[in-house]
Amino acid sequence: MRVAFITTLFALLALAYVLPSANASSAVIAADTHIQLGPRPYALVDAMAPSALKDKLLACGDKEFKAHAFSIGHRGAPLQFPEHTRESYLAAARMGAGTLECDVTFTADKELVCRHSQCDLHTTTNILQTELAAKCSEPFTPASTLKPASARCCNSDITLAEFKTLKGKMDGANEHATNVEDYLRGTADWRTDLYAIQGTLMTHRESIALFKALGVQMTPELKAPKVKMPFKGMSQGDYAAKMIEEYRQAQVPPSLVWPQSFNRDDVIYWLNHHPDFASQAVYLDGRENGVHFDHRKPHSWSPNMKELANQNIEVLAPPIWMLLDLDKDNNIVPSAYAKAAKNAGLKIIAWSLERSGPLENGGGWYYQSVTEAVNNDGVLMQVLDVLAQEVGVSAVFSDWPATTTYYANCLLAADEN
Repeated sequence: MRVAFITTLFALLALAYVLPSANASSAVIAADTHIQLGPRPYALVDAMAPSALKDKLLACGDKEFKAHAFSIGHRGAPLQFPEHTRESYLAAARMGAGTLECDVTFTADKELVCRHSQCDLHTTTNILQTELAAKCSEPFTPASTLKPASARCCNSDITLAEFKTLKGKMDGANEHATNVEDYLRGTADWRTDLYAIQGTLMTHRESIALFKALGVQMTPELKAPKVKMPFKGMSQGDYAAKMIEEYRQAQVPPSLVWPQSFNRDDVIYWLNHHPDFASQAVYLDGRENGVHFDHRKPHSWSPNMKELANQNIEVLAPPIWMLLDLDKDNNIVPSAYAKAAKNAGLKIIAWSLERSGPLENGGGWYYQSVTEAVNNDGVLMQVLDVLAQEVGVSAVFSDWPATTTYYANCLLAADEN
């Protein structure tokens, strides 16, 4: 009865608190604001099979929750809000994300903005419904019997001023569409367009100002350019330096910034040229794209964990599945990859929780190494526990930070940041 009551109570509170106000400029959350999680974490715990872990998580359901750096808002809170928008960031902060992410790319006039990819405006904004569609690298092409519908609209196709006229939408596209309106209706059925009416796009500088006001840590990811570099005289090094410089200009302490990149050369550049900000630089591991990579076989990792540490890389961030494996009884356990990273002294951050939709059919890409043990949404909490307690990750990216905030407040030490 107590859990059911609390679930109902938080559902009501979420409507009044988690959603941004109509006047977004006044919706900044004070650092000491009481965090509201809504019903989802409780539903996930309810879905768990009986266990000691479930009992522990149930026991803390009525405590006062606080923001925690273990909980990273991946693109904000894109399970329900348009990613990398002010509304998405505010929702994530209200759910206790102690760290927020701006994926950084650039416009035609070389200004930095928050977008997951340099060329995703056609799936994450309303650009195709505006006059700016004429500037897209590839115009909208309707679906035919031979090809799916397509378009390609890049941040580098338009100026910053033009970028700011766009509205964010839930990421997705309908490849069967024969017109723009239908093409933009591509939201996954386990997400929602309910809060996608107003998606305020953010520049990188604006994200810094908002995150400072929210009192959170910041993890910008330098996205791979989709145009030839140098771009209008801006080299890759210039691009990497520009991102760091915007934190200096905003007088953000380096201790609050975790710069990330899938490009190891970017991390090395920061180490060599911006050592104050590079002590927490995160190497995002995308080596699974290699032909011979196997997270169970150390000889297939190049460079190996000790070589990464010898390059002064201190933080490694792989996808969740690389860190997990199954034992002979189908229990979820740390992988050989996770053990090697820990033995090399690397800090580990995992990505991305709450990105797979319902888990009853194995969880998809993010759970590919433990598919046989993934058969309901409650397993998500079990995975989170293995990552935290056995792998020893320092933080987890999540598309719905309430889940990681709930876990961190229940079973991890109080956040000292």
